[in-house]
Amino acid sequence: MSEPRVKRIKTCLPLCKTHFSSAGSLARQNFPTVVEESLCGVSTLLMEVSYRLEALAKIFEQSDLALPRVAAYFHQESVKELERAEAMLQYLTQRGGKYCSKNIFFDKSRPGTEEVCAILPALGIMLNQWKEEMSVMVELNQLAHEYGDPHTASVIKSQFIQPLVPKVKLIGDLLTSARRVGCTSDSTGGFGKYLIDRLQETLTIA
Repeated sequence: MSEPRVKRIKTCLPLCKTHFSSAGSLARQNFPTVVEESLCGVSTLLMEVSYRLEALAKIFEQSDLALPRVAAYFHQESVKELERAEAMLQYLTQRGGKYCSKNIFFDKSRPGTEEVCAILPALGIMLNQWKEEMSVMVELNQLAHEYGDPHTASVIKSQFIQPLVPKVKLIGDLLTSARRVGCTSDSTGGFGKYLIDRLQETLTIA
């Protein structure tokens, strides 16, 4: 017998609308269906973020831009976002939930980075991605509390919200620095782009 669907509070979370609940799982305990659906949807969001950051990395690997350290940083963060998605899926499995495999970017075939040709817009995209991700994680944490799932709320706070805080601060500071050294939103960034590229080593967050 499937778990009865409860009325869902108003949310902006990227829920999996076609989710097939694992209500009959023996590993399932105090795991609301709405939380399971949200974890499924948010994990796909993290995969989309990873895809978009990798697209940015490829842009800065091109010969007409040639900023290898910046490219390496975007690639590094793309890998980390994918690891975060995998960690969320692992948690979903541990709680007795299911992941609905689906193609990311179902409604659009491109990652939205096609017009990027400079560091400023690339960093802006990254900052907006992480702010959106932070907002989603905070809402997911609140949702878990609303439905009486403190374990999920604790995991989201410790493993997904707290690591984002220094990332948002770092990129915000880097954007300020990039503007100060003369970086622009087009391909005329001059020496500033080179300076930012040389600063890549300071971007790594443990």
